[in-house]
Amino acid sequence: MKKVRIYTDGACIGNPGPGGWGAVLLSGSHRKEISGREGQTTNNRMELQAAIEALRALREPAEVNLFTDSAYLKRGITEWLPRWKRQDWQRREGKRLLPVANEDLWRDLDRLVQVHRVRFHWLAGHAGHTENERADRLARLAAEGR
Repeated sequence: MKKVRIYTDGACIGNPGPGGWGAVLLSGSHRKEISGREGQTTNNRMELQAAIEALRALREPAEVNLFTDSAYLKRGITEWLPRWKRQDWQRREGKRLLPVANEDLWRDLDRLVQVHRVRFHWLAGHAGHTENERADRLARLAAEGR
């Protein structure tokens, strides 16, 4: 199984506002950079979209180490998702059950992590990690429409 490292980031001008996502995919000597834009979105949606699009870009099942500076993405996929699924895509707030925010994207991501063997890693943002900084730059350029 091919081994891939992925660095993702999302950006938003205002929250909500125009947003972008970026990802850097590395496998051996191969490198691919991808990005995209949405006209009206949130930062959390762009963080999720970056991971989804990066995993979609893989042509075959792979062993993936995905790096993100988003605690929302990391905690959501590793801690909260199993509970949401057990609770029929609802989250508990006090005694009430409420719909999971960004359920459409969480469902997409959940399907993709069933195809690949994905380990999620959190990185501190803007801490000088070259590939994380590049993913951030791609996301910001996309959000700006460049």
